[in-house]
Order: sequence, then structure tokens, then C-alpha cells
Amino acid sequence: MPGSPRFLTLADVAEVLNTSSAQVYALVRRGDLPAIKIGGRGQWRVEASQLEEFIQRMYAETRDFVDTHPFVDADQES
Repeated sequence: MPGSPRFLTLADVAEVLNTSSAQVYALVRRGDLPAIKIGGRGQWRVEASQLEEFIQRMYAETRDFVDTHPFVDADQES
């Protein structure tokens, strides 16, 4: 059995992303972070590989944002 689990709870994902479980739940419900719902109580699980893909996608989106919205120091404009 591998050292890290294949599926993570929303709390696990929140810890990795250093955010709240509520924020992770919102990402899942919006479809931004793929997850599955399991069991009779409908507990959410995120596959570790999906989390890694999400993180890489966020890096790419952030790079695109920075490229299209360059930082301009107000002190240097004077």
C-alpha cells in the first residue's frame, strides 16, 4: 500500500491548501475541484491527483493573470 492515500477528505484538502473546509467545499460545489460523493451520508472525497492538477491549474491561471495585469508601483509613476 502506498504511503499517501489516494483520496482526501475536504479537511485534508483544506490543510494542504491552508484554507478552510468551507472554501474547499465551495470549490467542489462550483466544479472547480473535482470530487466524488461516497457513502450513505454523502461524504466528499478528492483524489490526490485531482488536487495536484487543481494546484497546477491555479499556478497557470495566476501566471496568466500576472502577465495580463502587470504590477505598477505607484511611487515609480511619479
